[in-house]
Amino acid sequence: MTSPPPPPQVYLVDDVVTEILLRLPPYEPEHLFRAALVCKPWLRLICDPAFRRRYRAFHGAPPLLGLLHRTQVLSGDPAPRFASTTSMPDFPHPGSDGRPLDCRHGRVLIHMFHDQDADLLVWDPVTGDRHVVPEPDMDWMTYTAAVVCAAAGCDHLDCHGGPFRVVFLVTDDVRASVYSSVTGAWAAPVSLDDSCECYARHKRDEIAKTMYHTPYVQPRRVAAIGDAVYFTLSRATVIAKYDWGKNRLSLIDPPLPNTEVYNIRIALMVMEDNSLGLAGVQDFSLHLWSRKVKGAAKWVQCMVIDLEKIMPMAKPLKGNGASVVGFAEGLCVIFVRTEGGLFRIELKSGLVKKVDEPAVYFSVLPYMSFYTPDRGRLLSLARLTDA
Repeated sequence: MTSPPPPPQVYLVDDVVTEILLRLPPYEPEHLFRAALVCKPWLRLICDPAFRRRYRAFHGAPPLLGLLHRTQVLSGDPAPRFASTTSMPDFPHPGSDGRPLDCRHGRVLIHMFHDQDADLLVWDPVTGDRHVVPEPDMDWMTYTAAVVCAAAGCDHLDCHGGPFRVVFLVTDDVRASVYSSVTGAWAAPVSLDDSCECYARHKRDEIAKTMYHTPYVQPRRVAAIGDAVYFTLSRATVIAKYDWGKNRLSLIDPPLPNTEVYNIRIALMVMEDNSLGLAGVQDFSLHLWSRKVKGAAKWVQCMVIDLEKIMPMAKPLKGNGASVVGFAEGLCVIFVRTEGGLFRIELKSGLVKKVDEPAVYFSVLPYMSFYTPDRGRLLSLARLTDA
């Protein structure tokens, strides 16, 4: 008696396969790599630039791949480390020392301390590309900086390669300058002075209150919107804006009465509507503000979250004991430092996750990018299958 014939093989329609692969979560990069090894058609599909464009457009904001930490200056800098937030291993840090200043648009900006060949380093962890940037010709006591993509019309979903800018903001006096990778030069530094009405008013008020005026740049991550970056000054009671297109500094009043209610610890961010946002913690409640500029500019409080309800394990025994130290744009994820450690809060879902142990953080720098591990090897395999 002959055995029955085997059932016919069932093949997925290419369009169905594409729709399935598009839905693989980008925050676990190894999924695409494993899918590419299933068969030759899947390998060719995943390596196709058109699929990569659809994948990025489908998921929107790049996923969070890891964190770099900037601790308070007086506490010194720990050994530099890229802390992965996925199952992938950490990207190797490009130097044995250095202070991370910013992560944005697929790049990391690092101030190298003991590298004779580099002052500032713009590093792409995904591609490994490194660009050395000289320090600007400015003296400073405190400083912060930002790196931004400078490609015209870029949607910032896959910023690897291409032109970039570095914005440097310093004190003694409040000054700023911008570096262009296209020209390889810094613009002439610009200073904040009494020609700015808001600055002159804050200066008069501070002198009347304390008998002196000592503005300084807070060494925290800046918010970048359009052709401008926003950063905090002095005791975080005032916000400064640097427009690199116009090479101009100005001041913005914070929400009233002032941000001192947040124990001088606030974080600036970019909101979903591309407005300037501000976050602070008061009485263990997280307050979120958005600055609306249609008509007369004004601050609007858009959210208050009772942290004790969503993270009771982190509530301090006394005092406020918490501060906002970072934000991942496009993901609605905020990072809060407490006595119990560093916590990640998803604002839409309210989910909380501890991501690191207690430390004195000034800023948490989120690195966000689409990433397929060993993509170069996959491309080589795809070319072999086409041969």
